[in-house]
Amino acid sequence: MKSRILSILFITFLALLTSCGTSKSKNHKPDLSAYNADVPVVKKLSDSVFVSGKNSFFKNKQGLWELYAEGDPLQIGLTTGALTDSLLQKQQRIFFSKITDFIPSKFQQKILRKFLIWYNRKLYLNVPNEYQAEIYGVSQYTGHEFDNIAPQFQRNLYLHGAHDIGHAMQDLALVGCSSFAVWNEKTEDGNLLLGRNLDFYVNDEFAENKIVAFINPKEGFPFMMVTWPGMIGTVSGMNLEGLTVTINASKSQIPLTAKTPISILTREILQHAKNLDEAIAIAKKRDVFVSESIMVGSAHDNKAILIEVSPEKMDVYEAPNSSELICSNHFQGEVFKDDKRNQEQILNSHSEYRFERMQELLNENPKVNPKIASEILRNKEGLKNIALGYGNEKALNQLLAHHGIIFKPKEKLVWVSANPYQLGEFVCYDLNSIFKNRTEAQINSLEIENLNIPKDPFLKTEMFQNFKKFKTVNQEIDDSLNKKEKIAPEKLLQYQSLNPEYWVVYYKTGLYFYQQKDFAAAKVNFEKALTKEITTAPEKAAIEKYLEKIKRKLQ
Repeated sequence: MKSRILSILFITFLALLTSCGTSKSKNHKPDLSAYNADVPVVKKLSDSVFVSGKNSFFKNKQGLWELYAEGDPLQIGLTTGALTDSLLQKQQRIFFSKITDFIPSKFQQKILRKFLIWYNRKLYLNVPNEYQAEIYGVSQYTGHEFDNIAPQFQRNLYLHGAHDIGHAMQDLALVGCSSFAVWNEKTEDGNLLLGRNLDFYVNDEFAENKIVAFINPKEGFPFMMVTWPGMIGTVSGMNLEGLTVTINASKSQIPLTAKTPISILTREILQHAKNLDEAIAIAKKRDVFVSESIMVGSAHDNKAILIEVSPEKMDVYEAPNSSELICSNHFQGEVFKDDKRNQEQILNSHSEYRFERMQELLNENPKVNPKIASEILRNKEGLKNIALGYGNEKALNQLLAHHGIIFKPKEKLVWVSANPYQLGEFVCYDLNSIFKNRTEAQINSLEIENLNIPKDPFLKTEMFQNFKKFKTVNQEIDDSLNKKEKIAPEKLLQYQSLNPEYWVVYYKTGLYFYQQKDFAAAKVNFEKALTKEITTAPEKAAIEKYLEKIKRKLQ
């Protein structure tokens, strides 16, 4: 899982290195002539409270940053950048320091540069000017530490295609995001309710400073979204009309040039659509360069749909004769369901498994409310409640989510998980209260405290403490395997004891003994791994291949 995310980051970094090579994209700036370019004046009231007129940025008691910004696109960008500048530069350092650890040889960079110079040549042509202006405003506060990679605006613009570039170059998904929607007889009050996990993981530090942003644009609908410093695109959000958007990566054919980043398309839907028909119309206007399922929920329609998009085609999927809609990481509509890549995704990934697990949990909970939705998002077990081991990508809760989020569109209520992952308190916000009653910068938390959902009790268990230790030891084991170093027997035993149901601890122990040519010990551990719930068919096949090699060596 992490290797795939790191591949995305690596490819994005290379794209940034090459984006400067095309003179038009290097020199391009958005048209700012119609916008307010006044530099915001920010008052720092403490290390975690900043205000600028009606705009504010502060950390609540659960550790979530809450941002309120209003105005035209440039002013929103400038205000956001000015309020968040310290975190913005820190987040940029986290991102680039992480990916520089994984850059291959100069020769490999040179080969990829030539391709990516050409690949990214038209990306700026596919981002609406209003969002270029907002990105430009934010970028003025990113500092000059990384100007050797790309100028401020271009660097921030291309970072908005991080997921898309990695996905397009290596056919990767944005990890294993899971989402569901229920309405009518499937909820306690009959009103639409949605839940989703964004399982995007760079490292724990990257997720520390998640932002719950409340944006009041001059044009379009006020909206909220969960984001991180520097990101103006939308991965999860709801507007004041009760329209929600979330994204789940899928697979299909890949184009030969970068187009509209998916998070920019979903931001446009969130800001400018009030119902499902308007969301579909906006999606039809844009050409994307990755394949994605966009779950759109609507208070006006009291249901949700999936807008399934790829570089070549689009479909709208509605749950047939049902009041629930489930989405993992494969397409379901008629246009894509028989697509070869989609079929491979179902067969070879953990998408179908998580899909079936959501079905199972929704069947067990015939009337869903926000508390039940949070329990589904936090669920760590497999089908029929089997133990998967902690961190298994077949789980809905893979213990790496950037955030979990729950929407009640008709009531304009949204719950956002505090750290860690989706285990912290789900903090409730009322968009009506935030947008309709605001007269000045509010420096008290915007939450509706009595509606918050408590922390997951798992946080207080020995199992969670063991999982945290496991993550550290797992990295140490990886480092030793990469360097082909000796590992103490007691360390291998500790490794397995910290997460005994997770197949990976036996697989990596088997790899170690295989490296050391102790084939009998490798065989025992590979066979033990096969008794656990292995994440994907290719990973299971790889273990079986090792066992075949060992069998020949031991003959």
